[in-house]
Amino acid sequence: MNGETPLAREASSARNRNAALGAALFVVVALLGLYWAKWNPYYHKAFVAAHDHSLGASILGDRPGHGGPSLQAAWEYGVTYFKAIWKAFLVAVVLSSLVQVALPKDWIRRVLGKTSYGSTLAAGLVALPGMMCTCCAAPLVVGLRKQSSSVAAAVAFWFGNTALNPAVLIFMFFVLGWKFTLLRFIFGLILVFGLSYLAGRFAKEPADIQQMVESVEKPADESGPFVWRWLKTIVAVAATTVPAYVLSVLVLGGLRAWLFPAFSGHWGNSLLVVLLFAIVGTLFVIPTSAEIPIIQSLMSFGLGGGPAAVLAVTLPVISLPSALMVRNALSWRVLAFLGAGVAVLGFIAGLIGMVWIG
Repeated sequence: MNGETPLAREASSARNRNAALGAALFVVVALLGLYWAKWNPYYHKAFVAAHDHSLGASILGDRPGHGGPSLQAAWEYGVTYFKAIWKAFLVAVVLSSLVQVALPKDWIRRVLGKTSYGSTLAAGLVALPGMMCTCCAAPLVVGLRKQSSSVAAAVAFWFGNTALNPAVLIFMFFVLGWKFTLLRFIFGLILVFGLSYLAGRFAKEPADIQQMVESVEKPADESGPFVWRWLKTIVAVAATTVPAYVLSVLVLGGLRAWLFPAFSGHWGNSLLVVLLFAIVGTLFVIPTSAEIPIIQSLMSFGLGGGPAAVLAVTLPVISLPSALMVRNALSWRVLAFLGAGVAVLGFIAGLIGMVWIG
């Protein structure tokens, strides 16, 4: 006898049953949602990339550096961008809500809540099938942190979706060649399994711990029917992420002519441009795989291999909009550390690209 009363055993059995049902619901929704938004479209897109050696037009437009900031430029970019990501973002919001209401917090804490490297490794590997852009992965980062994942694990999941996206690596191989693909893969490994772990170490400061206690560790409201709690969580996730997301995308889209000016001659592969794109690529926002046609288009106008390598590493990983979306889950100190880390690694990739790719 373990000393438990029949009532306690019944309550424990009910919790286990509810946890199993919640996990099953999460898995089913994840499989269906990712197939609809990611896996099926990318399967067909891979054949297009292999046959055409192109993914179509650049989201930046036909002529880099053309025009200037304007409301029309912001609107055009916003419409194009949100048409490309709305399915994945919808899936991400639903999955983020399910992480919070369907998966037991102690499960996530045991697997992803430790400060050891194992949680970082597990989160980075779990992220690979998601293949989401940085902003679509952001709601899930918020959900994981609310369920007590560690900073390192949350960042590894965030970066794993983007930097090591298997579909993008395949597209990049067919369109840009093996050198860009290998460079992206190596720096992706560093970002997902290196920088994220360092971010967890960096977060071990009183201010970050206090923020986690106040903003993340608040107990979830478990009263009421499951469907009602789920709907409330969906609304809460959308309310805390969408406004800043939409506004910042429009601002960056309106400024894109200044952020991506036209380059030619020796300026197309200069150290100054490598530095500029290390910063711009870290801040700018794009849909999944959009870095590939951007690089292909800019190189056709004279951009060199160094700055192109910078964009291959920095553009997909993090952005100003995604940082704003996770601002309540990761402290600004951590976000600043991640932004600086991505920019520095991108700059190093650019230096390599200048020599290796040309």
